[in-house]
Amino acid sequence: MSDLRELYQEVILDHHKKPRNFRALEGARRVEGYNPLCGDRITVYLKLHDGVIGDISFQGTGCAISTASASMMTESLKGKTLPQAEALFRAFHELITGHPHGSEDAADIGKLEVFSGVREFPVRVKCATLAWHTFHAALEGKEEPVSTEEGHE
Repeated sequence: MSDLRELYQEVILDHHKKPRNFRALEGARRVEGYNPLCGDRITVYLKLHDGVIGDISFQGTGCAISTASASMMTESLKGKTLPQAEALFRAFHELITGHPHGSEDAADIGKLEVFSGVREFPVRVKCATLAWHTFHAALEGKEEPVSTEEGHE
């Protein structure tokens, strides 16, 4: 079990040190997110094309969990249909919080499983979910900033 935990930590650190899709995206929906408890700040950029996520990126500063989560989120969501993206959003949230929403269309979480240990550290749940809630706001066409203190876990 400790080998698996070490592997998960290595993956998270790799995505923190070399985040994927870390760039502004011209002509994209843009939503900012903030975690006042940890100081994480993120901007998610989203381009949709005919019901598919054509491109997604992020910029910002944050802890290793927050940055790695945003990096892996962008990799996981690119090319997904809107229903697939919604299912992945719910599946990730359930993984992190341990609170299933009873969705029958559960997504395959894949590499995002590396975040499963975060639920053991409740203060870090908001770090891991910040990018996801910010993405979800962009998906819904919202423009106001997202805060982890607005009831999101």
